[in-house]
Amino acid sequence: MNSKVLNWIILIALALTWGSSFILMKRGLDVYSSDEVAALRILIAFLFLSPLIFKHVKRPLLKHWKGFLGMGLIGNFIPAFLFTKAETGISSSLTGMLNSLTPLFTLLLGVLLFKIKTKFINVVGILIGFIGAIGLLMVGKSEDMDNNLLFGFYVLLATICYALSVNIIKKELNDVNSVTAAVWAMMFIGPMAGIYLFGFTDFTSKLYVNPLAYSSLGYIVILAVFGTALSVMVFNKLIRSTNALFASSVTYLIPVVAMCWGIMDGENVQVLHFLLIGLILFGVYLVNKKIAAPKVVEAEEVL
Repeated sequence: MNSKVLNWIILIALALTWGSSFILMKRGLDVYSSDEVAALRILIAFLFLSPLIFKHVKRPLLKHWKGFLGMGLIGNFIPAFLFTKAETGISSSLTGMLNSLTPLFTLLLGVLLFKIKTKFINVVGILIGFIGAIGLLMVGKSEDMDNNLLFGFYVLLATICYALSVNIIKKELNDVNSVTAAVWAMMFIGPMAGIYLFGFTDFTSKLYVNPLAYSSLGYIVILAVFGTALSVMVFNKLIRSTNALFASSVTYLIPVVAMCWGIMDGENVQVLHFLLIGLILFGVYLVNKKIAAPKVVEAEEVL
């Protein structure tokens, strides 16, 4: 298959998967706390990938430990807690909409920390995107605005983490196999999540007492396996095959998927939301405009 076509297929599949993550988090929060959902997500993803440890964890790869730790902590562990915390105060659809800021922060951090060259039109795109994000947080009744601003801030922090992780992967792990990188990253953060879950939360008691515990756990399992374990590998593959900005543009479709799930779940999605998310995506388009993309290499099989 043509590598460019394959990259676009991966991009769309990731958008559908991650766009559905927000409603899955919401279903997990029906029973468990935000911290429990996040810790479960990381732990289950780690357990899913653990059979691959013996094949992919090799001593020579220890030289990349900073990249693996950064990918695990900044790209997975911290955002998992921030997103679930955000959904305790704002809707899953609004969370998905704000997630579209990732490409804007990807460019901004790339310029500030990784010396990526940019053009004036890209800076304009960042400003337009941020205007759209502020508008999203201000939509609704006056009593909702403070709530949106507070919990929306958690989403903004998560997107900054994602953007930093994208640049770290491209800079530090570009020569590491996608599956290998995912296994190493989860090996660092999986045990941390397990210790926190069983040592500092009420997860086990809820599992035995709440009649909806197992159904919510099922949603979290789907979230962990598809939204974290498999997606981390595929996303890392996409970054290596293209560039950081193309890969982060998966957020073009994520808010659309999240809004569709939100509407089906009875969340309040207004026409103004569509207009403002359109403004953000227009900003993302400008961020990607006129940037000379590096040559696309042939994607290797990882799954």
